[in-house]
Amino acid sequence: MPRTASAPANEPHDGWAVYGRLLGYVLPYWPIFAVSLGGYALYGATQASLAALMEYLPVAFGEADEVDGLLSRIYPISSPEQLRQTLPLFLVAMAFTRGIGSYLGGYYITLVGRNLVHDIRQDLFARVESLPVGYFLHRGSSGIISMLTYNVEQITAAATGAIQTLVREGLTITALLLFLFSKNWKLTLAFLLIAPLIGSVVSLASALLRRYSRRIQTSMGNVAQVAGETVRGIAEVKTYGAQDYEQNRFRRASAANLRQSLKLARVTEISSPLIQVITFCALALLFWIGLSPALSESMDTGDFLAYLAAAAMLARPLRQLTAINTNLQKGIAAAQSIFAVLDEPPEPDHGQRSLVRARGELTFRSLSFRYPDTDTAVLKDIDLHLQPGQTLALVGRSGAGKTTLASLVVRHNPPPPRTLFLDGQPIEDYRLADLRRQVAVVSQHILLYEDSIRANIAYGELADRSEAQIIAAAKSAHALEFIESLPHGFATRLGEGGLSLSGGQRQRIALARAFLKDAPILILDEATAALDNESERHIQQALAAITANRTTLVIAHRLSTIENADLIAVLEQGKIVETGSHAALLARGGAYAQLHRTALNAS
Repeated sequence: MPRTASAPANEPHDGWAVYGRLLGYVLPYWPIFAVSLGGYALYGATQASLAALMEYLPVAFGEADEVDGLLSRIYPISSPEQLRQTLPLFLVAMAFTRGIGSYLGGYYITLVGRNLVHDIRQDLFARVESLPVGYFLHRGSSGIISMLTYNVEQITAAATGAIQTLVREGLTITALLLFLFSKNWKLTLAFLLIAPLIGSVVSLASALLRRYSRRIQTSMGNVAQVAGETVRGIAEVKTYGAQDYEQNRFRRASAANLRQSLKLARVTEISSPLIQVITFCALALLFWIGLSPALSESMDTGDFLAYLAAAAMLARPLRQLTAINTNLQKGIAAAQSIFAVLDEPPEPDHGQRSLVRARGELTFRSLSFRYPDTDTAVLKDIDLHLQPGQTLALVGRSGAGKTTLASLVVRHNPPPPRTLFLDGQPIEDYRLADLRRQVAVVSQHILLYEDSIRANIAYGELADRSEAQIIAAAKSAHALEFIESLPHGFATRLGEGGLSLSGGQRQRIALARAFLKDAPILILDEATAALDNESERHIQQALAAITANRTTLVIAHRLSTIENADLIAVLEQGKIVETGSHAALLARGGAYAQLHRTALNAS
């Protein structure tokens, strides 16, 4: 992927700087771009040639015997008869040349544009994957998805359609202006006096278009968010009779998008005809001053007709150029949001120590932690030590900090330096990929993909595991029986989120994935919450086997599942208030005993 377009995070994101950075992605494709430019140069030259044909009108009507102009120097025509014989052939040849130029320009600029969009999309997706988990805490997934789809397609309009029109019409205007200057430079300068006025209108329109485009992209993200939440939670929507509520949410989000789209359309539809009126006023001015002896004394009738034809031909490419301003500003606004993500620093990974397989010794030493941009610590002075193979159970009310503490082990949230140690070394000293190979996580939020059951178990770096290993992992998770009962067994494809399976079945697929990873550290975050009593009994037996030689962190509200843990830590508001075994904590009659009594009364 092109790295030439990268920029430091503090680079100003003004419109043309952003567009220049966007075009930086074109550099790897400059030979293809050069072919496109050549094609459009050929296309533009035919436009000037069409204007030059006006020079022959006096000959056609018998008002002149010969033509002293651009084309006459290439192919002199001195009589009406010769004109009738030659002009049709010339027109056919010019149309053929124009078609070749249009194809070369159009196809190859599209080839560049689509590759540009593909590269940006790949860079964006790679950067999204590299960002720390904390980045996503206050950013909805729908906004990221909207950026990867809608925003990137806005860049398509700028990088393909806009560049195509910009190059084609720009070269056409260049060819016509060169022809106009060759005919009468004084008259052409007078014509160009109108350019600053056109530039002012375009500049004002560009600022408004970019502003409304950014708002449209934000509102599209909101539309995608509401739609995604409703579709994913359709069962809850129906259960709680929330159809009207969700319709109102969607209506508000869609109405906001509608308002910004209409503002964008208003600016577009005003700016384009306004520029067209200005251009035609300039043409009218040419008719008025073109007959002035001071400006037209060096031009005969044929020259003046050719000049007016070329000037009139400028109107269409100028109109096309102003029309692309909408797409161009949409693309710039989209690029601004995309480059803002690309400029986000990736997840820090400064560790130099490699790690093949850890022993599993974990030490928390005076660990305190708070999330970025917050002032309240969610963990305070945590001190714990786990020998390899021991099981630590974290208990406490919701919000006590249990899941946050476990996430530090995987460095989804980086702990303060030298507060968390693995095998006696600070975990920040290990390379991130090596560290995460040591940990398997089974969460209460099961993430399954629209793929086969086999691919969901042998996920990511586990894809090279053998069929026998996959079957053994499924058997250990007590998932083999229901998998084999499915019509296609392990090849059965799951729908989105694995919703075709029951909650317990999804949980056992996730457990099978953890069994297959065979990591020395295991984190179970309410891993048996979705299982019925019979399934849980089997899973507890399997977990007893898999945790025998692994350091395990268990987060559980159902205290009956952690009675055999080597160490239980009770958290309240981020602090450890009690530690000990199940029996010792019950005998103490403190916070754990109270939680245990509450659980018994609730069962």
